[in-house]
Amino acid sequence: MPSLAALTLADARFPGGGHVHSGGLEEAVARGLVTGTADLAPFLLGRLRTAGLTAAAFAAAAAVPDAPFGLLDAELDARTPAVAQREASRAQGRAALRAARVAWPSPVLDVLVAVHPRPHHPLLVGAVVGLSGGPPAEAAHCAAYLSVSGPASAAVRLLGLDPFAVNAAVVALGPVLDAVVAEATVPRRPERLPAPGAPVLDLMAQAHVHHHREQVRLFVS
Repeated sequence: MPSLAALTLADARFPGGGHVHSGGLEEAVARGLVTGTADLAPFLLGRLRTAGLTAAAFAAAAAVPDAPFGLLDAELDARTPAVAQREASRAQGRAALRAARVAWPSPVLDVLVAVHPRPHHPLLVGAVVGLSGGPPAEAAHCAAYLSVSGPASAAVRLLGLDPFAVNAAVVALGPVLDAVVAEATVPRRPERLPAPGAPVLDLMAQAHVHHHREQVRLFVS
């Protein structure tokens, strides 16, 4: 049975600030790359296999006892070439940290924050699941799911899509999600953790920051 920590972190009602991040979906919509459910499905699939896998692997690595947060933070920075993506990850991590400190007060979070006051979101997810007694696979599953659930929710708001159809598109990713979690939890040293590239997502993240300064956008990223 999944731990309560993993379920809570994956819940859209968790006050972690995820509702202001679209995972690049808003920029994709603005460019006409995603116009409906048919376009959304491959966008989510691509995000899950790239950013989702990276997030899942680092969340799993952060869930083990005495995780090397400093090394993991540096390695995740290196795997996130776009400044906008790094800022989005740290903004979500900082927002989730505030809620996590109240719900799961622990010295583990103090160690994580000592490395960086704005921890990367996957590391925060892993740390919380780990200190709650959940295994690395649960942390990986949570992080991978969040990599697509946020953009899926954003699609409903941005395009007015049928929420039932969008939910079905997320559920259809189940086998891929399981494969991503399996890959993310293969034991590796931090420097060997996967880092599949997503250049289009990186470029759109940077473009979104530029456009956000020029016009009103619903999402920060």
